[in-house]
Amino acid sequence: MGDIDIEIPKYFICPISLQIMKDPVTAITGITYDRDSIEQWLLKAKTTNCPVTQQPLPTFSDLTPNHMLRRLIQAWCSENALLGVDQIPTPKPSVDRNKKYMVEAGVPKVMILFIVNCFKEDCVNGLEEALSVLFLIRIPLNEAKLLPKENDLIIKSLVWVLGCEFRTQAMVKSHVVSALKTIIEATSSVLLEKLEPKFFEVVVGVLKQGTKRVTQQGINSALHVLLDACPWGRNGLMMVETGAISVLIELELGSPERKTTELILGILFHLCSCADGRAEFLNHKGGIAVVTKRIMRVSPAADDRAVLILSLISKFSATSWVVHEMLDIGAVTKLCMLLQVDCATYLKDKALGILRSHSDDWLKLPCIDKTLLTRYIK
Repeated sequence: MGDIDIEIPKYFICPISLQIMKDPVTAITGITYDRDSIEQWLLKAKTTNCPVTQQPLPTFSDLTPNHMLRRLIQAWCSENALLGVDQIPTPKPSVDRNKKYMVEAGVPKVMILFIVNCFKEDCVNGLEEALSVLFLIRIPLNEAKLLPKENDLIIKSLVWVLGCEFRTQAMVKSHVVSALKTIIEATSSVLLEKLEPKFFEVVVGVLKQGTKRVTQQGINSALHVLLDACPWGRNGLMMVETGAISVLIELELGSPERKTTELILGILFHLCSCADGRAEFLNHKGGIAVVTKRIMRVSPAADDRAVLILSLISKFSATSWVVHEMLDIGAVTKLCMLLQVDCATYLKDKALGILRSHSDDWLKLPCIDKTLLTRYIK
């Protein structure tokens, strides 16, 4: 801009490059960046968190062009052109179009086959780059469904990658479980029923590491994998045997984001459908408490899973200790409160069923609000 000091509106400046934005895009965190800067950040940085808010930025496809801001910048540059301000041309088609071309050219399949070949040869050279490409362009679900014969080998390859060591460990693991999520979604129930204990040991191991070593999106992808797999065959029992329930409860005790809570409660519901799962759930001192706490505090989906978990525990595992614990940690009060709010009828029926099934025991205890309980069980 020469020697003339021109005050640039601060909202024209990219938080990363500190330059006037040529192609402003807004991330899901609400922060606007210049497209080149944020895409380079996501590609090369050790974390996919938003540079300003530190919240997760899952993919480039979540970057929304800010056309209004771009036009304001272009107009401002034109008005100050005589003062040495460079004009900002209308940006070329976004990278999203290039991704579409790459998908049409078969790049996802090539990357998958490269990963499988690395597994066969026990070689990690190029894996980080291949996984980054696969993460950025994604595996189209319809294309993953065209690989049924290869899916078993692809799953084994991705599980193998999760056991390898890389410089950008958190990033790689997140990319792997993201790919694994898509493959599992496209895999037939026949193959899902043949998953081995090693598979669940590795995926649960990702959750054990938490967000310090895996991105939040990676955690959610791993949870999606478990949720999709747990209804089939002996998968639920194998998850229980790997210690998944304790890991899930510990993860939930950290008060994660809404989507994470919904996924965790969904998995716990499936695992508590068997006796071994309920036993492991009750072995953790925070199990009943954290599930109870989430009722009416997260979302209708979370309420659904939480009440159904308590219903399973109440119906099939209601020892004297469990009945007392439900009262002590406030489950009885929370279920009574649920009957007073606007929620699904079937949830109220479930809550009422729990209250009625153990009301005789609870009414004998001195710490119970008898007026509150008897109001609903008559």
